[in-house]
Amino acid sequence: MRFLSPWWLLALLVPLVVAIVYVVAQRQRRGYAVRLADLELLDEVVPDRPGWRRHLPAIVLGIALVAMAVGLARPSIDRTVPDDRSTVVLAVDTSLSMAATDVDPDRLTAAKDAARVFLDELPDEVKVGLVAFSGVAQPVLSPTSDHDLVAAAVDGLRLGEGTAIGEAVFAGLDLIEAVREDAEDPVPATIIVLSDGETTQGRPDELAVDEATEREVPVSTIAFGTADGVVTVPDGQQVAVPVNAEALEAIAERGGGAFFEALTLDELRNAFGDLGSSVGRTTEAREVGWWFVAAGLIAAGLAALASIRWFARVP
Repeated sequence: MRFLSPWWLLALLVPLVVAIVYVVAQRQRRGYAVRLADLELLDEVVPDRPGWRRHLPAIVLGIALVAMAVGLARPSIDRTVPDDRSTVVLAVDTSLSMAATDVDPDRLTAAKDAARVFLDELPDEVKVGLVAFSGVAQPVLSPTSDHDLVAAAVDGLRLGEGTAIGEAVFAGLDLIEAVREDAEDPVPATIIVLSDGETTQGRPDELAVDEATEREVPVSTIAFGTADGVVTVPDGQQVAVPVNAEALEAIAERGGGAFFEALTLDELRNAFGDLGSSVGRTTEAREVGWWFVAAGLIAAGLAALASIRWFARVP
């Protein structure tokens, strides 16, 4: 919790002063009673004295003053809400290594499945673009809030040779820039790279990620697959295609994004779920001062009713 008008917390001095005055007054009253009263006679005349009830209205009134003073300081809590300005570009690796069957039924098919779940969980207002990359990066779909259209584009991805992660980031930045040019307000955006390897063609990852940082676009990565992946090349030979998680983690660290390593389809879904809970959303302050003011008014009312009921006067 934070306060939008913290100087109003000085109003807490009011209930503090009232509490001090009340304690002093009670001690003086007790001293007078001891000096002037015959305690044995008092017990006979008033056997059922109020005891703790005498202080309860004052205590509740003090709580009411504290609550209303806090309310004046405009307390607020942060909450996450969908941001309809957000744009996400999903860059999916379609290199031949994504045909490895170390993830059932294969890496690319599993990636498509997880991407559809990711799209379903995103706020409807968020625009999503798609980039496919192998040896070159191909912008498949400009950012759109039609997530069904994006899912269909994901289903249509096909394999190709090579891996160009740097080019994929540049292609994603181009899609985001087009959205920003048409927008009146600043557009928060992010790029999510799903891959199993490292760049073998095109511009270096570092060059692309630095450009993304300059444009205030974080780059998150998901390393998908295991160290045991193999693919069969056209001549029938099997080639090992282990995941290079270190290269993808380095991209995320340099790009200010998040890094996930997924060895199974479930882990990939969880990674997308974690990303989906953060991208396309923003944090805004929600004032809750009226909660405290309302509680203070209720407490003050209860204090008054208790005092009237027990002592026929308002505290």
